[in-house]
Amino acid sequence: MEKDHMIHKDGEVDTSKVDETLERMDTQQADEILGDFNGFRTYLNKRIKLGKTAGLNEEQLAKTAEKVADYLAENVTPRNKEEQLLQELWKVGTKEEQHALAHMLVKLAE
Repeated sequence: MEKDHMIHKDGEVDTSKVDETLERMDTQQADEILGDFNGFRTYLNKRIKLGKTAGLNEEQLAKTAEKVADYLAENVTPRNKEEQLLQELWKVGTKEEQHALAHMLVKLAE
């Protein structure tokens, strides 16, 4: 059902669904994605392509990346040095800096 998805048919993004979507991910899948930084980038790249196919622009992608980063910073223990660095940068950054970092993460994953 569309109500369970972050991206609606009209292209609108419901970033309030990010936490729900991430919580539905099972532990094994999360370990596969987060266990290796290159695997994490590959996963993000696929999701960015999916978002672009759905009509999301860079700002919408960055706002979604912000919500994902917020969730990861609060709920997930980093599994490698790169993720540890990203989490530390996220936690010390202002909202403006986090938004800029989200844009950079989208570019990095593309």
